[in-house]
Amino acid sequence: MRLKTVQIIAALVAAIAFVLAFIAAGVLLVSGLFMALGLAAVAWLAWSLMRQVRVQVRERKTAGITRP
Repeated sequence: MRLKTVQIIAALVAAIAFVLAFIAAGVLLVSGLFMALGLAAVAWLAWSLMRQVRVQVRERKTAGITRP
């Protein structure tokens, strides 16, 4: 059985489509990883800022500072 030119071209197009699909999946995976890292960094920053503000408020209450 001999393959026709159209069948060979269709097979090559299908192979290219599979390669592009795997590349897109990899890009999605890497993009998702960087998004998760960015969200973790923002969450850590917010948590550390809230902790710092909480400590300052506690120090202010214990020092008994009043407004002039």
